[in-house]
Amino acid sequence: MDDIAILDTDTAHQRLSAEVRELCDRFGDEYWRARDRERAYPEEFVRALTEAGYLSVLIPKEYGGLGMGVTEGSIILQEINRSGGHSAACHAQMYTMAPLLRHGSEEQRRRYLPEIATGRLRLQAFSITEPEAGSNTTRIHTMAVRDGEDYVVTGHKNWTSRIAQSDLLMLLARTRPLAEDPAERTEGISLFLVDLRQIREEQPGALVVEPVRTMFNYATNQVWYKGMRIPADSLIGEEGHGFRYVIDGWNAERILLASEAIGDGYWFLDRAIAYARKRDVFGHPIGADQGVQFPLARAYTQVAAADQMRTRAAALFDSGRHSGAEANTAKFLASEASWQAANVCLDIHGGNGFVDTWNVERKFRETRLYQVAPVNNNLILAFLGQHVLGLPRSY
Repeated sequence: MDDIAILDTDTAHQRLSAEVRELCDRFGDEYWRARDRERAYPEEFVRALTEAGYLSVLIPKEYGGLGMGVTEGSIILQEINRSGGHSAACHAQMYTMAPLLRHGSEEQRRRYLPEIATGRLRLQAFSITEPEAGSNTTRIHTMAVRDGEDYVVTGHKNWTSRIAQSDLLMLLARTRPLAEDPAERTEGISLFLVDLRQIREEQPGALVVEPVRTMFNYATNQVWYKGMRIPADSLIGEEGHGFRYVIDGWNAERILLASEAIGDGYWFLDRAIAYARKRDVFGHPIGADQGVQFPLARAYTQVAAADQMRTRAAALFDSGRHSGAEANTAKFLASEASWQAANVCLDIHGGNGFVDTWNVERKFRETRLYQVAPVNNNLILAFLGQHVLGLPRSY
């Protein structure tokens, strides 16, 4: 029976991969080059994903979603990137689900999840990081002060991506100043689900958004909250526990971002292999040279190993077991592997790799992100050192 169940799951996953690839084939290299050149949001692509139901993959069926797990979400994101696309336009709608699903009230879930599942509402924005705090989230300064039936939010965030394309926003803010006791540094931080439609209509001056141009198409922004009033029922869970709610979603985020890097890794390998087979120099295909074969084979082993770790991490997460070590390891391995594959692919293409019509240079820029975000690889090593290897805390 177990073997049959595994076979059925494998078949379903293969079918899902094929269906996502078929959708992605409608958006080829020229589409993504144009979006990158213009730094334009791929609205048509995101709409197609939404209509196909793929962005509702983690929403339970009772709320109109597909009711699947991080495993299936990771398949979708991997196939998008392997097709030559860029999942950054839509991945947040997957990993922002965790706090709402696990800690949101039933009223919040019933109000928003069905609308998100159908695409009538878009939840693509998460506002956490601040210029001064960086990765040290406990040091954020944005404050949400209770005032009657509202909270009043004041502060400055950066890396708040896709806020212009979203109807809803997850916002992390302090509801109590940072405690002096280091043991209490995560307390007093709260998480809010903000209806941006209301803010834009009623308080346009309370939300200032400044687009930031990056080395690849990421639709990110700096944001200023200037006395922005939000209803008290925007609070997710209990006041002061928001940091824990965000952590709950971090393992899913790492697994999903690892999947994007793995998709990139396979894309680089696919393109490099195809080029090495047909590119003739000195009377033979360059793929016959060990100087080309060996780097490609080495890059393949790294991507394949990351793929296996990602699959294990997703299975652990979906079963409800601890997956922190595996999720972080998967993200580390995948980001390193995609970067290795990117460099090999660029080397094999030679000068052509720097020409935009070959698409290598665009994907090269995009995949570099994964070593830095959603968490820097050095912080992953620090996590593994402390929590897996049992070494003293380093930060």
